[in-house]
Amino acid sequence: MKLQTQIPLEKQTDNQIDYRSKLLLLGSCFAEHIGEKLDYFKFQNLQNPFGILFHPKAIETLLFNAIHEKEYIEDDIIFNNEQWHCYDAHSRLSNISKEELLKTLNGQLESTRQKINDATHIIITLGTAWVYNHHKTNLPVANCHKIPQIEFVKQLLSVDEVAGSINMILNLIHQANPKAKIIFTVSPVRHLKDGFVENTQSKAHLIAAIHQSLNQQSFYFPSYEIMIDELRDYRFYAEDMLHPNKMAIQYVWEKFKYVWIASEAEKTMTEIDNIQKGMQHRAFNQDSEAHQHFLKQLELKKKELQSQIPHISF
Repeated sequence: MKLQTQIPLEKQTDNQIDYRSKLLLLGSCFAEHIGEKLDYFKFQNLQNPFGILFHPKAIETLLFNAIHEKEYIEDDIIFNNEQWHCYDAHSRLSNISKEELLKTLNGQLESTRQKINDATHIIITLGTAWVYNHHKTNLPVANCHKIPQIEFVKQLLSVDEVAGSINMILNLIHQANPKAKIIFTVSPVRHLKDGFVENTQSKAHLIAAIHQSLNQQSFYFPSYEIMIDELRDYRFYAEDMLHPNKMAIQYVWEKFKYVWIASEAEKTMTEIDNIQKGMQHRAFNQDSEAHQHFLKQLELKKKELQSQIPHISF
């Protein structure tokens, strides 16, 4: 008896991710869930340097500004609710000091530019096709920063508009780094503030546009479909019934690992997992001879691994 439909997945045979790979992850909060797994296993990666970016236009803006070496100035930021904000970035970059915000924005932009140039893989997770256009500029913002909605016009990007943005993203990356592989996913997070029907329409536009735009250097990983079709149960959602819970994130990660992580990396991942669990261990008696021996062995394992892969640090 089959109690679950399975998304057919083929293991990537070329250009897999290993410990030599350099990754850039951009997009919705689901990109950060995968990024946390990559962090845990000590892969080289940079996650959302401008914070969570929900729609393709925001990602396009970040890539354009990074590649063209934009420098943010005071005219690019706004003051609201006792903090300085930038419409191109998530509110987690906001700051009470405009000088600190500008320093952060320009520093993160430079980090993004460097990572684009060096990246072997760029993972982009699109969350929604709904955007908010600012009245003054008629340009979509990455985040409204709780500024009154009257200053914005909400718009659903058409399939062609999303595809146009994705094509611009692909062109920007390939001009800067022709060898980079781009992996697109659609976030399984449900944006129900837009409405049930509107969320479904938005996800459909994203999926259709991605498949319309894929080329030999870009790929699609079906994280959305795995959540919707394989995990068709609310027990796989967090309490808000919108976000995947830890079990679902782990499930999708295992699928991603099967497709994209090189088999030879798995031995190192197991070693790192054992070290991470050892570091989290709390002994009843910190001063016992057994625990001191355990700590010495743990340090030896760390040093041995770091001698093989110098970029790893604990």
